[in-house]
Amino acid sequence: MTGKFGKVAVLMGGKSAEREISLKSGGMVLAALIRSGVDAHAFDPRDRSLEELKAQGFDRAFIALHGRFGEDGTVQGALEYLRIPYTGSGVMASALAMDKWRTKLLWQGAGIPTPPHEVMTPLTADLADLAERLGLPLMVKPAREGSSIGMSKVISVEKLAPAYELARRYDEIVLAERFVEGMEFTAAILEGEPLPLIRLETPRVFYDYEAKYFADDTRYICPCGLPEEKEKYLQRQAQTAFGLLGCTGWGRVDLMLDSQGRGWLLEVNTIPGMTDHSLVPMAARAKGISFEELVVKILDTAHVG
Repeated sequence: MTGKFGKVAVLMGGKSAEREISLKSGGMVLAALIRSGVDAHAFDPRDRSLEELKAQGFDRAFIALHGRFGEDGTVQGALEYLRIPYTGSGVMASALAMDKWRTKLLWQGAGIPTPPHEVMTPLTADLADLAERLGLPLMVKPAREGSSIGMSKVISVEKLAPAYELARRYDEIVLAERFVEGMEFTAAILEGEPLPLIRLETPRVFYDYEAKYFADDTRYICPCGLPEEKEKYLQRQAQTAFGLLGCTGWGRVDLMLDSQGRGWLLEVNTIPGMTDHSLVPMAARAKGISFEELVVKILDTAHVG
């Protein structure tokens, strides 16, 4: 069956702030595809022109790029122009999901619960006013980065300015978002269906870059421990939020459950990590899907437009 895929490029690396994680994800995907009998090859678009994909006879692309120029619709548009089928969401959905601000605006319009937020600018002079409107603590984050890069949890007004400056290094659009106290979950989506939820626990201030990729004290709890009906409720929320953005194939939706039992949608990741610390492979494993089976299933969803 794997012969039907033809020659496959695993796009990895790239030039975003998440390059190193992308190389790890891509390396694991590549190895799994080769073990599964797929004619797969590494391809780093930082060092090579995408036009080489056509010239070298690649039949489809498995996108393992994270962040800008890989997850934001840019590469997807180029692959559509080249008529090369690719994994994951299309141009519009990729661009929307990468932009946390516009994602939240769309969700708000559709009645999907997401934490209150405001866009911060250099003209946001009265930070005390901002903190009073949204309530502390706050998460301050660049609108178009992943892997928690540039994010800070702010518990006092005095820390808002430095948190803004950190986030501003990565994006001109910076969000201040009310922090939801409660349990953190992630819902992997595969072929349009949610996989078992994973509950995340970390001793760190929040589930940051270190906790996601390197820390050994992060706890991943699956089964998540919720009653079946509550888990299904959160899965439905995640599935709806994913679909509203036009996302397809596979991805991950991050959400919180507050002390009143309400679910709050945080963001969508259209090309989640595929490392040894990554969440989608964990959720797939809980469903009885091996890593090799997972990457082949994802590759099977490749499309053009």
